[in-house]
Amino acid sequence: MKVQIWSDVVCPYCYIGKREFEKALAQFAHKDEVEVEWKSFELDREAPVRSPDDMFDHLAKKYGKTRDEAKAMVAGTVERARSVGLEYAMEKAVLGSSFDAHRLIQYAKTKGKGDAAEERLFQAFFMRGEHIGDHDVLKQIASEIGLDAKEVGTMLASDAFTEAVHADEYEAQQIGVRGVPFFVLDNKYAVSGAQSSEHFLGALEQAWKERKAE
Repeated sequence: MKVQIWSDVVCPYCYIGKREFEKALAQFAHKDEVEVEWKSFELDREAPVRSPDDMFDHLAKKYGKTRDEAKAMVAGTVERARSVGLEYAMEKAVLGSSFDAHRLIQYAKTKGKGDAAEERLFQAFFMRGEHIGDHDVLKQIASEIGLDAKEVGTMLASDAFTEAVHADEYEAQQIGVRGVPFFVLDNKYAVSGAQSSEHFLGALEQAWKERKAE
């Protein structure tokens, strides 16, 4: 059974959703027969490579809030992340385009490292304050997950995997994805948002049951 997950590595609920889904999958009786595929989705396709604003200034400007109000806005998200074992350091996050990070994920998928790339890029953005639009950072991340940094550097310097990113985004548009994370189970069942692990487990069991009934 295949599970496709549209996600952006700068989306706080996507990382939370990843953890909740992983918890559900660990409890799923047929987990060894589930293939997970990560799909690209950019929350802001117009974002500069690197924003001059930090997380709180960005939110303050976007929603017409003060910086302290912006900090309060993300407090609930940070708590939700902590509930699944993630320690977000929002004050460290380097904002900017996630496009090249998505190209790295697409490349990593061809080497069987899609999940590892997704995980490490989430860490980079939400915990380590690393600039995921910087090619040197992306090469370092690639090296850490067992990819050839030189090969990745060559890939990033070209327009390779641009079409793969855009194809995922077009597919999302076609099936009506408005936000991420967005999970599609067995090309039939959709789960939107960072649901609880219990919800994901129920969806997995339902999809599996119907698959076997066909």
